[in-house]
Amino acid sequence: MDPEEAPIAPSAAAGRADKPKPPKSGRSHRKRNICIGILVSIVAIVLLIVILALTVFKAKDPKTTINSITVQNVSIALDTTRMRVNLNVTLDVNLGIKNPNKVSMKLKKGNADIMYGGETVGVVPIPVAKISADKTTALNMTVTLLANRLLSNTQLFSDVTAGSMPMSTKAKVSGKVNIVGIKISVSATSTCHFTVFIGNRTVSDQDCKTKAKI
Repeated sequence: MDPEEAPIAPSAAAGRADKPKPPKSGRSHRKRNICIGILVSIVAIVLLIVILALTVFKAKDPKTTINSITVQNVSIALDTTRMRVNLNVTLDVNLGIKNPNKVSMKLKKGNADIMYGGETVGVVPIPVAKISADKTTALNMTVTLLANRLLSNTQLFSDVTAGSMPMSTKAKVSGKVNIVGIKISVSATSTCHFTVFIGNRTVSDQDCKTKAKI
């Protein structure tokens, strides 16, 4: 064989270049997929909480109503010479407080004022209470009207002789609800106008309105 026609042996570098590369490990892909899945789950949970907080669990105002007002006792003494009335009136007040939220509400102390002629003539304390979700609690309270404030009103004599006294109540309640870990203050004020008929000791012509504030 002619030395010039002898085959040339491939170099070592060429042999290494022709070898197939080993496939990449699938571990990095799995780790990336797990991280993406966790991130998507967290975002979905946060979105769900936000949606529930703005819809189903959105803080709603408490609603207060005067369910009934009855006259328990009336003591009247007319002084025609002095054109004065000695009057003692005791009222039974049933106040309803509704919690429209999907979580319980903690009720703070409050007051219900009994008013006559634009002046407070009796105060009923509203106790601390806990109202369950979507429940209404009824508070039965007794209040004796302040005689000195009644007697200072010049309209009292004519109202008593006419047999009826226009009065009103103003009850303010406030509390807190816990929405997905966030405490939110809520409050409402209820005003009721009514007439006390002295002869038969009844109450009628009730007109109630509630003003709420979060």
